[in-house]
Amino acid sequence: MIEQICGRYVTVEIAGRQQRIYFEEAGQGRPVLCLHTAGSDTRQWRHILNDAEITATNRVIAFDMPWHGKSLPPEGFQTEEYLLSTEVYMETVLAVARALDLDQPVLAGVSMGGRIALQLAVHHPDAFSGFLAIEASDFQPAWYDIDWFHRPDAHGGEMGAALVSTNISPHAPLTERWNTLWMFQQSGPGVFRGDLSFYTQDDSLVGQLHRIDTAKTPVHFIVGAYDFTCTPEDAKRTADQIDGATLSIMEEVGHFPMSEHPDGFRPFFVDGLARMPQPQAQIAG
Repeated sequence: MIEQICGRYVTVEIAGRQQRIYFEEAGQGRPVLCLHTAGSDTRQWRHILNDAEITATNRVIAFDMPWHGKSLPPEGFQTEEYLLSTEVYMETVLAVARALDLDQPVLAGVSMGGRIALQLAVHHPDAFSGFLAIEASDFQPAWYDIDWFHRPDAHGGEMGAALVSTNISPHAPLTERWNTLWMFQQSGPGVFRGDLSFYTQDDSLVGQLHRIDTAKTPVHFIVGAYDFTCTPEDAKRTADQIDGATLSIMEEVGHFPMSEHPDGFRPFFVDGLARMPQPQAQIAG
């Protein structure tokens, strides 16, 4: 069977350098731009991209961040340390949205993608119609030493997979658990560490969430009950700082919902999309 997912590349400028970005898409209608977690890639979204009911009315797009999956690092990467920053992350998402000519897409981000969705809701709300902040909070300090993920005497991918394995729900199907872990095992040297540098050290979102106007761009949080990196309490603490934000808790899901437990995640994702504004052309139709 040939799947409906189509994969292509687009070249954008990020921080003054050309970057060749791999993206996958499926469907038609309202654009929904999806962001993967730290240390992984677009394959996490494959079940949503292959969902014929969702893609019947939504153009679902997911892309690999530079250094991830099929998006190569920038030229000269061999002489630099990869450390993701809020500014570069926001610039990347905005550049991809512009290059693909997306008119105010819904932004759905998970984990570090959920964090940057909130940053964009603060700083660039007009670029999007709404935000699905999945496994997202204002700040989560590290409870582990991220330097372990880039050492000459340890396999960073296997170390990363071992860490995240404890954040997958026991209700997740065994096949999808191991598919999720395999993606982390394939992460490039130092990439998970560089992502976690952003996720666990940048606290610039703290104290800024009150600036989000959900009357213009709604924000809906989705969090798994088995997520201990971003717990339901963390998500609620964050949502409570945004007037008008809403929150749903997935009782059988962990930190990687779209990948580890697609059936458990799907109804919450569909519900989240239903909370987002419909394009004017679709309303008129």
